[in-house]
Amino acid sequence: MSPRHSTARVGSRLALFLAVACARAAPPVTPVVHRFDAGEAGLYVNAYLVETPSGIVAIDATLTESSSKALRATLDSLGKPLLAVLLTHGHPDHYNGVTNLVAGTTVPGVPILATAGVDSVIRANDAAKDAQWRPVFKDEWPSSRTFPNRIVRDGDTVSFGGVTFSVHDLGPGESHHDSYWLLEGPSRAAFVGDEVLHGVHAYAADGHTTRWLANLEQLSTALQGVATIYPGHGDPGGPGILVWQRDYLLAYRQAVAELSHDRPTLTPPAKTELVARMKQYLPTTRLEFLIVLGADPVAAELRATP
Repeated sequence: MSPRHSTARVGSRLALFLAVACARAAPPVTPVVHRFDAGEAGLYVNAYLVETPSGIVAIDATLTESSSKALRATLDSLGKPLLAVLLTHGHPDHYNGVTNLVAGTTVPGVPILATAGVDSVIRANDAAKDAQWRPVFKDEWPSSRTFPNRIVRDGDTVSFGGVTFSVHDLGPGESHHDSYWLLEGPSRAAFVGDEVLHGVHAYAADGHTTRWLANLEQLSTALQGVATIYPGHGDPGGPGILVWQRDYLLAYRQAVAELSHDRPTLTPPAKTELVARMKQYLPTTRLEFLIVLGADPVAAELRATP
């Protein structure tokens, strides 16, 4: 072997060694989570912008035209491209704003990810939700909604901007089909959608509170060691917010059971009493209109439960 070849080989080995050493020494990406709270007009819904060194991953969007444009303005203020949108479930306050969020983004064809169950609920119910709520929200209801364009399965992992997320399918819960996204890495965090509505009254009108309670039990085990849980409404917190939501649901179900007298519906006076009881349990006006919405579905659910 000539000295020139020997030197070249040593040089290539040294370059490979340095590349491997640098890769090992590089610190893991620590993303920054920006919470967007839509406020009272937007039903206090949360959307999250997870900032990586090279871009932004959004978790859910918002309900109204105004709130989704404000969310988009927040995204633009960060000065980085939108890399993906991850959806937790199929209620319109979590996907209506996707259209404004992705419009004109610098990365064409932004992937919008959801499980098959979440995607199915969105597509099956969007027209009915539009008919139900457009008369209420009027021009604030987006005329165009954007649906998922990439389906993920339970346990799948996806990476954007050097940050990895895993998706976990829950089935029926607060909605007809729920999921949550786990931010992997040294600073693990969970985005649980409306499995938790922290500090506000809950939406129980889909009638799956038994499954919802089971999901919360599952989450309490699955999220051990996860420091921060980001809910669909209300303030983020630790594992205690799972207990908070469980206790609220148990109180709600007990009140409905007592006031329905084993009937599938509540009388108007009983619904008034239900509101009074739940506001005594949770003394806030935040989303109090949801108390009545869930009364009959939960009464029917409890009556049908063996």
